[in-house]
Amino acid sequence: MESLRKDFPILDQQVHGHPLVYLDNAATSQKPRFVIDALARFYENDNANVHRGIHELSRRSTVAFEAARDRVAAFINARESAEIIFTRGTTEGINLVANTWGAKNLKAGDTILLTEMEHHSNIVPWQLLAARTGAKLVYVPVTGDEGLLDLAKVDALLNDPSVKLFAFTFVSNTLGTVNPAVELCARARRRKIVTLVDAAQAAGHRSVDVQEIGCDFMAFSGHKMCGPTGIGVLYGRREILEAMPPFQGGGDMIASVDFFASTWKEAPHRFEAGTPNFAGAVGLHAAMDYLTKVGCEKIARHDQELSAYAYEQLSRLHGIRLFGPKKERSGVVSFLLKNIHAHDVVTVADQHGVALRGGHHCNQPLMKRLGVDSTARASFYFYNTAAEVDRLFEVLTNIQKFFGE
Repeated sequence: MESLRKDFPILDQQVHGHPLVYLDNAATSQKPRFVIDALARFYENDNANVHRGIHELSRRSTVAFEAARDRVAAFINARESAEIIFTRGTTEGINLVANTWGAKNLKAGDTILLTEMEHHSNIVPWQLLAARTGAKLVYVPVTGDEGLLDLAKVDALLNDPSVKLFAFTFVSNTLGTVNPAVELCARARRRKIVTLVDAAQAAGHRSVDVQEIGCDFMAFSGHKMCGPTGIGVLYGRREILEAMPPFQGGGDMIASVDFFASTWKEAPHRFEAGTPNFAGAVGLHAAMDYLTKVGCEKIARHDQELSAYAYEQLSRLHGIRLFGPKKERSGVVSFLLKNIHAHDVVTVADQHGVALRGGHHCNQPLMKRLGVDSTARASFYFYNTAAEVDRLFEVLTNIQKFFGE
């Protein structure tokens, strides 16, 4: 994997006089030259608005845009391209489901089941929906610092006949926990409960097969998987999408418009009002081609091995508190150093060229559950190395000395 670093031009630089060690991949990944070049070629040769245009550039752009939809369907093994909706990212995908499927199907007294490790993007849209409909939120608990879902309580929660939706993260962006998505969806499906999987930290880091997982919806973002910013995907089972009303109104999502009434296109175009990020879709296509060449299972093994090594190395530091499972975690290690705020850790680490993230990571309810207000987080991707973990350990050791700990 280390040989692939040369594909990422941004990694070959110094920050504050030190070689860059980029360990903020859970926030966004870096982009390979393959993706950058694909975007440049598109803008140089084919840029034009998609659909409806009769001229040659519009035709080329439309072909590229819909080819990207086909590529996404193949990448996640959807049954057909019509199950792929392009969005701005995971957040918009979840909001789309909340404001269409949720608004139509949930009512007062219904329950939305979430987990205590959810990102705000998979909490706030449901809070807003619950406030409008009278539905309530219930959470599957997390077990201590180890950060595992309390699976023993899942069935009891799902057995409540008021539960209509189970929305959960595939991989925790703070804990690194990899949830058993196939098992959780199967448990919900037996009770005819609709499922939504937040795959923002999973897509591009492991093989994601929506048919194997058995989910009804899945959302993820391109920028966390070597693709451009501002492009994401919502997968939805075709039969569910066909029964959902539009998310937004505007151009390209209509079949016809009169002064007082309109009719809508079929899915997925019904949910893509306005000019889409067609260039972003082209970049996402290139990113998926690149990741497929690298091998998603190889990436998953690398993430797991490197995070395990990081967990082992950081545990040698005195006064450190580590969060998440000790084994079988994704490429995320969150921690706190005794008497040193996470923001101070991240600020000083940056002065040594190490890019971390500090804060609540859009996981404020989880932080409360853990009894902290923030953590520092190192997150890895396939272009990170054991030598960079050693550099992280060295820098954290120096930070402790600097603060007299």
